[in-house]
Order: sequence, then C-alpha cells, then structure tokens
Amino acid sequence: MRDTRESRLLLVLLIAIAFALITVDIRGGEDSPVDGARRAAATVFGPVENGVSSAVDPIGNAIAAVKDSGERHNRVSELERENAALKAKLGSDDRNRSKIRQLDSMLKTAGAGQYGIKGAQVIAIGAAQGFSWTVTIDSGANDGLKRDMTVLNGDGLVGRVTTVGPNTATVLLANDPDFTVGTRMERTDELGFASGQGDRPLRVQLLNGKAKVKKGDRLVTFGSQADKPFVPGVPVGQVVRVDPSGGDLTRTIYVKPYVGFTKLDVVGVVVQAPRTDPRDEVLPSKPAKPKPTPTVTVTATPSGPPADANGNAEQ
Repeated sequence: MRDTRESRLLLVLLIAIAFALITVDIRGGEDSPVDGARRAAATVFGPVENGVSSAVDPIGNAIAAVKDSGERHNRVSELERENAALKAKLGSDDRNRSKIRQLDSMLKTAGAGQYGIKGAQVIAIGAAQGFSWTVTIDSGANDGLKRDMTVLNGDGLVGRVTTVGPNTATVLLANDPDFTVGTRMERTDELGFASGQGDRPLRVQLLNGKAKVKKGDRLVTFGSQADKPFVPGVPVGQVVRVDPSGGDLTRTIYVKPYVGFTKLDVVGVVVQAPRTDPRDEVLPSKPAKPKPTPTVTVTATPSGPPADANGNAEQ
C-alpha cells in the first residue's frame, strides 16, 4: 500500500478500533463480548504459535532438553539396575538348576542301589588332617553321620568320611594316594584293590594275574565287612589302560573314575546300606551299538546277441 492520505486515515482508524476493543475486553472480564473470538483465534493459531515458539526459542528448548535428559537418564539408570538384578537372579537360577540336576542324578543312583543317603554340599576343599585330596561337607554328627561311611554322587564313588564334627565332616576323596577300595569287575567279577593317584587314573591291582581285561571294562565297589567303609555296587570307573601280563600273581590296570573330583558340589553320605548287593545295577546303561546296514551287491553281465536253436550266436 502506498503512503497516501487515505492510507494514513485508515491506519489511524484501525488503531482506534483496536484500542476500543481492548478497553471493552478488559472491562468485560470473563463476560467480554470478544471472548469467543479470542478462543477461536487461539484454536486456529495456537499450534502455529507453539511451532514458531519452539523454532525461535533455543534456550527454552535447551532447558526442556536438559529436563527430559535427566528423566531419560533416571529411567536408563533404573533399567540398568533392573537388568543387573535380573542377571543376578538368572545366575542364581542357573546355579539352582545345576544343583537340582546333581541332586536328581544322585537320587537316581541311590535308588538303583537301594542306598539310604543323607544329602550334603561341599563347602571347603582340603582339610587340616594332612590329606592332599579332601573336602568338607555341611553335614555332621547332628545329621547322623559317622566315621567310615561311603560318600557318592550321581556319577559314582566320591570317597569316605574320615572325621565328623557336630555340623560338618571331612571326606577323603577316592583319588587321594592314601585311599584304597576293594573293586569288582563288571561281567567277570574279578576282584582287586583300587588306589588313588591324584589327578591320574586310579591304579587297580587285580588279584588274578591272568584275568582277561580290556579297555572300556567297568568296575564297582566290592563292599566291606558290615558295609564300612564301603557299601557294594557303587560305580568306580572305566578301564583306560591294561599293563601286559608278565606271569605275576597280580595284574595292574588303570581306571578313569566316573567322578570329577575337581568339581564336586552336591554329594550323598550312605547312612543305610542296601539289604542285598546291587551288583552292576547302579552302573549306567551302555549306549546301544549301531546296527550295521545290510548291503546288497548286484553284478551285471553284458548281454550278447541272441543264440539260435543250436546255441550259436546269431549274426
């Protein structure tokens, strides 16, 4: 619009009308006749104002961002705490699941041999009695434990109880050099004595120097008089080496024990011996040998020209 006398008069008129509307609005308060128009304008132009305000007010945006960042930081910290707690719970559950598996396996072993057992947990390694391979368990005289009781787990023979306190007991492990147990071979019933060799296989002296033994044969405990310190039928291990027979009165074999002595956790002390010798019932079932697949060989012979009535080949 060009700057003319008419335009200046129009501008003065519009300003006068604006001041008049402002005066009426202020005096009218909530009953102002222009209140409806003001709300309508706010409805139409409000979103635009917010958008423009956000675009042209970087300081306000920064303050809001810091506030939101703090809230997000608090939420992240909370989630991190929840995650850490969940991981700790899962770790605990993993350990519990492992213990449950060990306990279940041990109960199956005890059931197969009809052993009455008292469950216990390994709480320390190496006792003060001078033995090199011992563990301490969290059961003792108050739980009915006595010296010279057999200790086993789900895999087989762990050792024997040597000393008993009110609430704990010391177990001499089967791989200790001072440990000796009578054994019986599966199938052949050959008897022998197994001695510990630390982290090496057990050394077994068979009483029969001409006994037929091969790698993979299995042994169980023979049992002791009055079932102390050993009850019969507890799995001992599997033959891994056989010394050549030299005509001696005894024969030496080497047996890998079923039990992992470096990772003991849940064990059972036999407080009641079986009524009858379980023999080989406690040994794990052997895996079935795969049956050979029968093969059929077909020999094909080339066919010649047809023969005539006299057996001569036709030309």
